[in-house]
Formats: sequence, C-alpha cells, structure tokens
Amino acid sequence: MKYRKPKLADFQKAKVLVVGDVMLDRYWFGDVNRISPEAPVPIAKIDKIEHRAGGAANVARNIAALGGQAALLSVVGNDKAANTLTQLLQNDGIANHLQYSASMPTTLKLRVLSRNQQLIRLDFEERPDSGSLNQVYHEYGQLMGQYDAVILSDYGKGVLHDVSVLIAAARAIGKPVLIDPKGADFTRYEDATLLTPNRAELHEAIGGWSNEQNLTEKAQRLREDLGLDALLLTRSEEGMSLYRENKIEHQATRAQEVYDVSGAGDTVIAAMGMCLAAGYDFADAMHIANSAAGVVVAKLGTAVCSFDELTHALKD
Repeated sequence: MKYRKPKLADFQKAKVLVVGDVMLDRYWFGDVNRISPEAPVPIAKIDKIEHRAGGAANVARNIAALGGQAALLSVVGNDKAANTLTQLLQNDGIANHLQYSASMPTTLKLRVLSRNQQLIRLDFEERPDSGSLNQVYHEYGQLMGQYDAVILSDYGKGVLHDVSVLIAAARAIGKPVLIDPKGADFTRYEDATLLTPNRAELHEAIGGWSNEQNLTEKAQRLREDLGLDALLLTRSEEGMSLYRENKIEHQATRAQEVYDVSGAGDTVIAAMGMCLAAGYDFADAMHIANSAAGVVVAKLGTAVCSFDELTHALKD
C-alpha cells in the first residue's frame, strides 16, 4: 500500500490541544561501585541530573518536535517542579495553559539510573482538587475552538476525571478527539474519535483473546459499542492494528532496536493527532505514527521524534 508522504508544511499548520495529566520526569545518573553497609542495596554516586516533560507534556513535546503547533492544558502544583516544567515547555515552543493548585504538588517521577539501567523509581503525586479541575474545564471551553484536534492523555492522575464532558464539548463543534486510555472502564471514552490502547490496556478493558480472529471481534465490538471512528491497538513487537468499520489494517513494527519503551504511546498519539489535524487519513497517520514510535523506543527515557528523524525512518 502506498502511503502519503508527510510534509513539514502540513505539520506546521496543524494545531493540537493536549489535555491531561502532566508530570516532571527527573533522572539521576550515577555509577554504582559498592553495596551499602546499612542494607543490601547499591550505592549510586550521582554525577548528572536531567529533567524532561512527561505524561501529557511529552505528547505536546512530540507534536512540537514533529513541527506542529501544540498547546498544553493541565494542573500542576505551585512549586519548583512546576517552574522547571514551565521552562521546558517554553524551550520547546509549547503554548502553556497550566493551572496552578496550592493543594497538590506537581506530579514528579524520579528515576535513579546507573549505566543507563534503572535502579529505582520514586513517584510524588496527589489528585487535583475540584477548584483546579474547574479551572481546567473552563479554560478548555475557551481554547478548543482554536485548535484542529484535541488529544486527551489519561495517566489516571485525575485531570480527566470528567472526560465525557470534554469529549462531548469538542465533538459538538466538530473537533476530532483522540484518547490514550487508562483503566478497565473504556465506557467513559464513549463517542471519541480514536482510542490508542496498548495490549495490556486493551486486555484490561475487554479481557483476553484466544487468537487473532477473536481479538478482531472483541476490538470491533468495543469500537462499535463506544461509537468510535477507529481503534488503534499498539502491539509492541507485533506492530499496530487499526480497526475501523468493516476494515482492519496491520503494520509491522518499525523499530530497529528497542532500548526503552517508556513514552512510546505518547509519540503514537501525538503523531496520530497531528496527522488528523493536518488532514491526513487514519491509514497514513498510522504509518507515520508507527515510524515515529520506532525512533523513540531506541532512545533512553521519555523522548521525542523530530521531523528529520521521521523522514529518515520512513526512507529506511
């Protein structure tokens, strides 16, 4: 099948609003040369610290890296982590619509690594208060009409507590709504344009499947029950499957070497959202998203795929 070749000019015109759970990914890098005398655990001597925008912010980063216009709407705390996150967004040219809460910290994931192997991850998080959520939903009503597509990035941290309201509002004015889902109850995503679950997420929602035909039947039934235009299943080493009415398309994985899969789902939905915003169809969007995901899984940690890297991957 011949796919549409992505054009930077198309992507540069695409405007995507990303709403969801944001976090700051903090990486501590160091060497481990001995075991602690206090307990049988390694001692890491930290010599480098890095910060990256994670969660929904990583979706926005991927849109910007591919050349699109991204805006980010979420809740953060009034703290240093939020200041760091704000600076990262500014560096990537992402329109910042973060709402600040005095009652919760910015979600922070701290990873300690030695020789690029993760030793431990520490999470700091609280669910947002109702006042902050009201601010998000009010701002959403002001913003969504200005964008070509909406991506709802659900990491289960609470920003998308009333996700059905966000879906209905955007669909009422003809905006495509793409969702990276979380949890076993997918009914809350009813009437979205596209869901992009991975295998584990889909398994949690519909149960297991015995073979490819059984998977297709269950995926199509879910798509129909939820009123989705399409369901995109990301299948790791098995590639991707796109389920639409009376139509299924599969693509093999484009990854040459898998180093770290964290954040790959962010890249997939970012590429899909930007392609739909730019007027590309589902099949072309999947082809591009698959190639972009193949780029980021070869990188350490939450990462992005640039337009040049995408073009190179598609040539390969």
